[in-house]
Amino acid sequence: MKHQYVGDVSDYRKYSLLRALSWGGANGIGVCWMLTPSDGSSDGGKLAYLQQPERFRHFDPELFDILAHAADEPDRRRLQTIEDSGAIPGAAYFNELLPDGLSARAPFVERCLVVFRDTDLVFFDPDNGLETSLPKGRKNSSKYIYLDEVAAFYASGKSLLIYQHFPRVERRAFLASCIERLRSVAPDALLWTFTTAHVAFFLVVHPESPARLAVAATEACGRWGENFIAGRYDDRPRGAVLINSQRNHA
Repeated sequence: MKHQYVGDVSDYRKYSLLRALSWGGANGIGVCWMLTPSDGSSDGGKLAYLQQPERFRHFDPELFDILAHAADEPDRRRLQTIEDSGAIPGAAYFNELLPDGLSARAPFVERCLVVFRDTDLVFFDPDNGLETSLPKGRKNSSKYIYLDEVAAFYASGKSLLIYQHFPRVERRAFLASCIERLRSVAPDALLWTFTTAHVAFFLVVHPESPARLAVAATEACGRWGENFIAGRYDDRPRGAVLINSQRNHA
């Protein structure tokens, strides 16, 4: 995540999904921005939707107004504006700058684990998404979350939501590959995929998470329609507990 992305249309979709998963604040959410420095590019400039409230505001009117306010002045296009707005009810935030260097990355993850110890769901917002062939510690590795980091948070009992930018490959096969990699470190998880025109979000629900999180995810699948965010539950892995059987524990 970069400050320059604040308020663009992908941001609108992202926070809409997080707000839905929070279930009005019932599900505690931790947001790890995975913050990286501005690169001077034009990325994050998709703000035209804010001039079309008749087309976009109805998806989440309160959030639309928050982002319109943030984007109205360059000095307000900061993550602190989002944190202070209460856009994600009751959320906790980890907003340290994520370094490329290998020696600094492990302490970053450890501090993040401590900050989010009381949350139900941790959202990771890397610039690009899941690791590729770029080794951790190399230049630009801060743009990715690595599977060992996913495994560490999952092992701590956390459910995860992970941002993924679509590369220029066939999308169905790419999504299937990502799901398989996530299953390799979270074999007993319930998984949902939420897609937009340019990005995807992978929701990995830990079996020890409150049942209301899975309910919120199921409801989110049909909340907006495919032109905004499309949600899909991926087939339940063997041994997973049925969502319906957990509802009475919410």
